[in-house]
Amino acid sequence: MLRRVGIVLLVVGLIGLAFGTFQYTRQKKVLDAGPIHIERTATETVTIPPLAAGGVAALGLVLTVVGSRKKAGG
Repeated sequence: MLRRVGIVLLVVGLIGLAFGTFQYTRQKKVLDAGPIHIERTATETVTIPPLAAGGVAALGLVLTVVGSRKKAGG
């Protein structure tokens, strides 16, 4: 179990380091007055800090190693 969580964190951290940002779109209401509805599409950009992504990858690596050692020893 610990090894699987470590692998997932390692992969997520490496993806965060590789890409650094991701974008998504959402609908924002501009006007909602009775029967009149006006919306606009907004593109949002999220920046992933390299230090955070590296920390997640390092934690994943540690959990993977610890999980592998527990499995081999026990």
